[in-house]
Amino acid sequence: MNRSTALLKPIYPWVIWFLSACFFYYKYLIQVSPGVMSTQLMSAYALSGAEFGHLAACFFYGYLLMQIPVGILLDRWSPRKITAISVLICALSIFTFANAHSLTTAGLSRFFIGLSASFAAVSCFKFASIWFPPRRFAFIAGLSMAAGMFGAIGGQGPLSFLIILGGWRRALEWVALAGLILSFLIFIIIKDQNSFSCLTSSMENNLTLSDKLKHLLTDKQNWLLSLYSGLAFAPVSVFGGLWGVSFIEKAYSASLMQASNYISFIFIGFAIGCPITGWFSDYIGKRKPIMLLGTVLALISMTLVIYGAISVGYLILLLFIFGFGASCFFLCFSMIRELHPLAFTGTVLGFMNTFDSICEAITEPFIGKLLDLGWDGTYEQGARSFSINDYHHGLAALSIYLIIALILLIFIKETHLSNSHGSIENA
Repeated sequence: MNRSTALLKPIYPWVIWFLSACFFYYKYLIQVSPGVMSTQLMSAYALSGAEFGHLAACFFYGYLLMQIPVGILLDRWSPRKITAISVLICALSIFTFANAHSLTTAGLSRFFIGLSASFAAVSCFKFASIWFPPRRFAFIAGLSMAAGMFGAIGGQGPLSFLIILGGWRRALEWVALAGLILSFLIFIIIKDQNSFSCLTSSMENNLTLSDKLKHLLTDKQNWLLSLYSGLAFAPVSVFGGLWGVSFIEKAYSASLMQASNYISFIFIGFAIGCPITGWFSDYIGKRKPIMLLGTVLALISMTLVIYGAISVGYLILLLFIFGFGASCFFLCFSMIRELHPLAFTGTVLGFMNTFDSICEAITEPFIGKLLDLGWDGTYEQGARSFSINDYHHGLAALSIYLIIALILLIFIKETHLSNSHGSIENA
């Protein structure tokens, strides 16, 4: 090994992590963008609350469709090429959405954005599992999720500024250009195989697809962890990414910019919480107690934000606590990773991500439908205007999700940071 290679060895995994985390950031930025431009989109396409929810959820329809295939593809073929191509398709789809003048084109574009963005989370975790030791997975995965949450923050205040500056179409064109640049960097900088790679055992590499899927679908813990994941994270995604801004505008008499900035504190809390709880969980050797405490905090703070008569100062604090508490859900990704060998990482993480997508895809239009049921026919700026009582009824579903997630935690077994790198039979 020459001197330059020796110097690069400890840095290169972090370069790979940074580029894959940028895709995670990018995915969340575009995922939450409809929440910032809700009035503009509802006005542009004359949408009801349910219709707007369906348009936003087209992202999750595509995202959901690809989750298990994403894991299988990343486990079997070049993560570098697959990730670079997915970013490219995502950027082109965003550009198409920005220039769509029919609801059908907008919906299809949003679908393909979700389809391509579905590679972001699993590819980031796959790179982390290859390039970093297993004992650091929770911390590295937490940092990755933090990057995603900063993307969600970028999809709130800063994106609102871009929309005000140049309109929602021009703002999305700028986002698409950033994606093209990222795709190019991933393709030329990340390498698939070199002397730094962590090699899996031949036994793992010889696992057949049917072996993996059989074990995946018959393991009770996989189902429990995935259901918990979907229910515990949906309130963050749905409230923070879609309905929260309009609710804050109505309930707290805030402007679009103010409401967007307030909602950003959810993602700030989440971004700070992910690496801290990941590190602390690794330190104490347990996952469940932290997940339990975090989910309880999320439930209490979310309920107070929606139903409590609180000042703006307390609102910001509770939104931060909600994000920080909800971030603990992310430890379930480490738990499901610890139940399976390295060659199975992409597949099991994709399986878990499927449930996140299902909950998000169902909940966004469901809450929109609940809002429509109480709508009194009022319009503001060409879009339907919902009352505070409408929001109280519609957003109650998010608190119910968190209560069910807490019940599921009772039946989930602690992994104690176990790491199997053998065959499925030993996992």
